[in-house]
Amino acid sequence: MYDRIIAEFLSTPWAIIPEKLTEISAFLSLAAAGKLDPAQVKAAYGGAQAPQTKTAGAVQVIPVNGVISQRMNLMSEFSGGTSTQGLAKQIRGAVADPAVGAIVLDVSSPGGSVYGVEELAQEIYNARGDKKIVAVANSLMASAAYWISSAADEIVVTPGGELGSIGVIAAHTDRSKAMDALGVKTTYISAGKYKTEGNPDEPLSEDAQAFMQQRVNEYYDAFTKAVARGRGATAAAVRSGYGQGRVVGAAEAVSLGLADRVDTLDATIARLSTPRAQRSRRNAAAQRLEIEERI
Repeated sequence: MYDRIIAEFLSTPWAIIPEKLTEISAFLSLAAAGKLDPAQVKAAYGGAQAPQTKTAGAVQVIPVNGVISQRMNLMSEFSGGTSTQGLAKQIRGAVADPAVGAIVLDVSSPGGSVYGVEELAQEIYNARGDKKIVAVANSLMASAAYWISSAADEIVVTPGGELGSIGVIAAHTDRSKAMDALGVKTTYISAGKYKTEGNPDEPLSEDAQAFMQQRVNEYYDAFTKAVARGRGATAAAVRSGYGQGRVVGAAEAVSLGLADRVDTLDATIARLSTPRAQRSRRNAAAQRLEIEERI
């Protein structure tokens, strides 16, 4: 069971804080070695529970918690997480609901896999103007979570919150010496020059490392361009400024342009729920409809 998961882990570029990637790697290694009881792990973490959206007045609050992945998997089954597919479905529903005037993403995530993140960020960006979308770092909005949130109309960070970690990372584990010590030798039978490239039973070749670096660079390029578009900056400014992989605190995040304001989740919901805010959104929607009718 774990061989397939480890293979996927090793082949996936991650937009996640390095500490969490190390934790996932250690988890999988212990599980593969039979040193973890899945039932005990699930009990300890409480298991994954499907995030429940909630409405506060005309504001729909959608949680974005834990490790982000395209689909729910074993890690999220044990420790919880967010599926980009599920999150997209929730956001679409809120955008289509005439009773919802604004959407708040309640974000507490170290990031996750890059798969599905670019598409979700694009969908959120396209919804701008249809509904006010605000992402709140409550209290961690890192890497893939920031990629998604940067597409929102506004980013808020709680006073004790952190956000950033704009970067992409991939891992390779060379277990060849450990296998030698155990007297285990794996022989790969394959077709295709690069089919076994990057396998964990031999050191990483220069060509394989260069290819992994190329993939990481491509995702990083897409990441920084998405952030630049969402935040009204240039990709070059993001890469040379706050897009170098560090997580920063609330005040610094606002001063650097990663976030728009420091505030709590409750205060943000209250601000968006005021009659004035609701009238403003209705007026904007009416103006857009008038323009569309003219066209």
